[in-house]
Amino acid sequence: MEFTLKYKQTTETRQLNENYTIKDLLDDLELSSQTTVAKQNGELVIEETVIGDGDEIQLVQIIYGG
Repeated sequence: MEFTLKYKQTTETRQLNENYTIKDLLDDLELSSQTTVAKQNGELVIEETVIGDGDEIQLVQIIYGG
């Protein structure tokens, strides 16, 4: 089982563990959910969303400042 990860300018295929969530992915990549938005197959999702076989996950960095 695998999924496609799109992050910045990179697209890669990653192996998928059972019950692997967006939060698990963010933790593995050492990214914060406060500064990263996840899309699963083009739809915004929350951290608890389970990634399925064949899914496309896109991570987008949120840039903000004052």
